[in-house]
Amino acid sequence: MSEMKELAKSYDPKQVEDRLYSTWVENGYFTPKVDPDKEPYTIVIPPPNITGQLHMGHALDNTLQDILIRWKRMQGYSTLWLPGTDHASIATEAKIVESLAKDGISKYDLGREKFLDKAWEWKDLYGGRILTQLKKLGSSCDWSRERFTLDEGCSKAVENVFIKYYEKGLIYRGERIINWCPTCKTSISDIETIYENKQGNFWHIKYPVKDSQEYLEIATTRPETMLGDTAVAVNPKDERYMHLVGKTLILPLMNKEIPIIADDYVDLEFGTGAVKITPAHDPNDFEVGMRHKLPMPRMLNDDGTVNELGGKYEGMDRFEARKAIIKDLEDLGLLVKTKDHEHNVGHCQRCSTVIEPILSKQWFVKMQSLAEPALKVVRDEQIKFVPERFSKIYFNWMENIQDWCISRQLWWGHRIPAYYCTHCNEVVVAKENPGKCSKCGGDFKQDEDTLDTWFSSALWPFSTLGWPDHTEDLKYFYPTSVLVTGYDIIFFWVARMIFSAMENMNEIPFKHVFIHGMVRDSEGRKMSKSLGNGIDPMDIIEKYGADALRFNLITGNSPGHDMRFIWEKVEACSNFANKIWNASRFVMMNLDSEAVIGADRSVYEQNLTTADKWILSRYNTIVREVTDNLEKFEIGVAAQKLYDFIWTEFCDWYIELVKPRLYGEDKASNLAAQITLVEVLSGTMKLLHPMMPFITEEIYQHLPGADKSIVISKWPEYEVKRNNPEQESNMEIVMEAIKSIRNIRAEMNVVPSRKAKVLIIATDEKVKSAIEAGSMYFERLASASEVLLISEKSQVPEGAVSVVIGGAEIFLPLEELVDMEKEKERLNKEKENLEKELQRVRGKLNNQGFVAKAPKEVIEEERAKEAKYQEMFEKVMERLNSMK
Repeated sequence: MSEMKELAKSYDPKQVEDRLYSTWVENGYFTPKVDPDKEPYTIVIPPPNITGQLHMGHALDNTLQDILIRWKRMQGYSTLWLPGTDHASIATEAKIVESLAKDGISKYDLGREKFLDKAWEWKDLYGGRILTQLKKLGSSCDWSRERFTLDEGCSKAVENVFIKYYEKGLIYRGERIINWCPTCKTSISDIETIYENKQGNFWHIKYPVKDSQEYLEIATTRPETMLGDTAVAVNPKDERYMHLVGKTLILPLMNKEIPIIADDYVDLEFGTGAVKITPAHDPNDFEVGMRHKLPMPRMLNDDGTVNELGGKYEGMDRFEARKAIIKDLEDLGLLVKTKDHEHNVGHCQRCSTVIEPILSKQWFVKMQSLAEPALKVVRDEQIKFVPERFSKIYFNWMENIQDWCISRQLWWGHRIPAYYCTHCNEVVVAKENPGKCSKCGGDFKQDEDTLDTWFSSALWPFSTLGWPDHTEDLKYFYPTSVLVTGYDIIFFWVARMIFSAMENMNEIPFKHVFIHGMVRDSEGRKMSKSLGNGIDPMDIIEKYGADALRFNLITGNSPGHDMRFIWEKVEACSNFANKIWNASRFVMMNLDSEAVIGADRSVYEQNLTTADKWILSRYNTIVREVTDNLEKFEIGVAAQKLYDFIWTEFCDWYIELVKPRLYGEDKASNLAAQITLVEVLSGTMKLLHPMMPFITEEIYQHLPGADKSIVISKWPEYEVKRNNPEQESNMEIVMEAIKSIRNIRAEMNVVPSRKAKVLIIATDEKVKSAIEAGSMYFERLASASEVLLISEKSQVPEGAVSVVIGGAEIFLPLEELVDMEKEKERLNKEKENLEKELQRVRGKLNNQGFVAKAPKEVIEEERAKEAKYQEMFEKVMERLNSMK
């Protein structure tokens, strides 16, 4: 037997992972070429923030992407997984401001240019951290094509789109109510606003009617905003207030006159039926103000303090002002009552500060015309959501879409390419400063604001491939194949990419949107800093290796559903890796690699045993099923099938079945066993490779006849000629019989070294022939001294232990095993279990409601169970009676 390089005694991920990853990158396995003879398959990575570190959500998201990319690469596609990072305006600026504050410096002390220098320094220092972590996970991205949302190409794309939208009338500048974060000091979009139920109050306040003893009572949750009230509205149908419409109120504390107006917006049934109108601090009030041409004074500064319009409250924080205003109203006898009230309060997603609806001049994208084509491509299934139910979230958001506020009061980001004449306020949108104003000759100054981060992310599928230039990459790799992302950013990002692609490329950005859930802790809670329940994926990789982490994240995980992280499951996945390693090591220690490589296939086929044909047929079936599952994005199902096949069928059964042949004298049978072992192990490693890339490569490299790398090896294909249902069925019968014998022996605590005769009465011819053909396996795996097929019970020694399987009854002479009393106890236990099963199934079948509603096949299945249990019960009773 020619020697081959042995695997190490145990699998140590630390000795394998970094070495293999470097080799893959150096050999260019992740860098596809534009190849007209190959079909492209493209995924663009959801770009992580440069502020980020790898968390469990990233680990899941990128494991799923890597599985799809590695699988398609092995199928022969020119696969591009394009990596990159997002500049993350708000998050990054906040980090830098926080860092400067430690040295007592504000961003304004530095000025814009020096602050941006600091930001780029910070990006260079920390921005690549998460990408390094993705490499540790095994992500097979093409690092030569790495992109950044603020790089030159992406910035060029952003500038082009802004100017194009502006020229088409899709971008405008106007005053609207926006969500304002007083901490980040910038506008934030609706979808960056997190709403939480909070216990608050309704304050009922009296507004005196001018030159009258009457009052109008209003109720508000934000009394501080009354400093900016410009009217009180009532419903025109409200008879209580009809006589007051058109009259004037005195605004408490401010001694300012404001009108009483009639508007249908006011709900007759809610509160007092009279609503204070603060057009600059509430979106509904803004609409009322527009209809009635009301003044719109803003009473807050950008930092959430009261401005000069607030009189004596000027300079107070908004919540401090609230307390002072309530006290003053109380002192004046104008506070009627305070009621508890639970309501939804918006918070900034980044810093958790309570947001302030505020009137502000901002840049907006008109969404109506952009939304229509984006809705159509999903309705027409040009883009499919997996699972399909998530398309409802998409439709709901897109059908009710509001204009998108895209300006942010930040420095880090894409600066808005709009220029204002310092003399006459002429506005010019252009790629560079126009110089002198054509109207008045004045100088131009660029807009200070930057664009919403999602504006550049929305262009990611095509900007990263070179757009607006018509590059070879863009022509070949676009549209991309699938977008893998969490359900929490369907509207943040997915919807915006779709409408941006339809407007700028006139083509969909991807064909599928594969949605996954969140990774929660073992109690089902969201992982968060505040709960202290976050788990660092790098700690798991350090302890168990990347393969164990990856396999843990995908097993038991179905598209769109949240999963719980359980440490025991990671250990189980690590044990699975060890099981594969030990089995592979055993195989390699028993191989003559030269003989395996040089074997005559036709001779080999003639020497296959039932076990060989069975495992080859089962492997062939697994090839088909795993490929089908991956096509349907059922990655968790595919992983479970591979786990079961490798652990149970290959390791626990087939390897044990072939050991006598590997140690035996029959050279032809020995070689057939070796070739089958190599073929199934090699093919199974390929199927498992996208999920567990490192261990599969290390094992594959040690197998005879292996390609240069498993990464670029050919994905296994189902072969009809290998399909052998008859041999599968025969082996299943043998395995069921062996398992039954093992169970009897285990229950009776019979040691494996103690051999016993096995006598079988087969009432089914198929069962009989299967057991005859597989009788040699009973000796190895069921501790049988011999296997006898008998026809009469009279041939069974008195007091033999028995077990019933489908189509046969198996007997083991009791005197060769244990005493009679224990056997009686075992049979009585089996009798009780069968009585319970019969009672359960008959309860169902006697239930008219079940029979009327259940599908026909379900009822038939229950009837078949009843017949099977009844047969088993009768055999057990017969055995008990024979022992009396």
